[in-house]
Amino acid sequence: MKKILLSILLLAPLLTIAQNQKASGRINHLAIFVVNLEKSTQFYQNILGLDTVPEPFHDGKHSWLRIGPGSTLHIIEGAPVKKEYYKNNHICFSVPSLEPFVELLKKNNLSWEDVAGKRNAVTTRVDGVKQLWLQDPDGYWVEVNDAKE
Repeated sequence: MKKILLSILLLAPLLTIAQNQKASGRINHLAIFVVNLEKSTQFYQNILGLDTVPEPFHDGKHSWLRIGPGSTLHIIEGAPVKKEYYKNNHICFSVPSLEPFVELLKKNNLSWEDVAGKRNAVTTRVDGVKQLWLQDPDGYWVEVNDAKE
């Protein structure tokens, strides 16, 4: 019995250390595979306002854009054709107000839709957040909303 108690007392600090060192993941990057790097990069820069960050390859097939603190969007050229994607598989960006963003879409002749697929419409969630969806040049879905967090 004394050996069991002694073992527990000796192992308890090790278990506490192991629990405190539990892995905690965070997003580093999201990668999309595209047909035309320039067209996709311009979309994310000019429509969504993302800034480029240095990328290590310098091969003309990669663009890295800042999507948040310590997180980037990697755009990689090489997809043979544009594909179809489910709307539920999307990336979401928040803007201070949806109205100026809608005006930017109109100015650039880009269409958008609400959650049900109604063209040029906006959804208001039950919590009051307004949201819309559009597709990038390769068909990836992008949600834009006015969430404050």
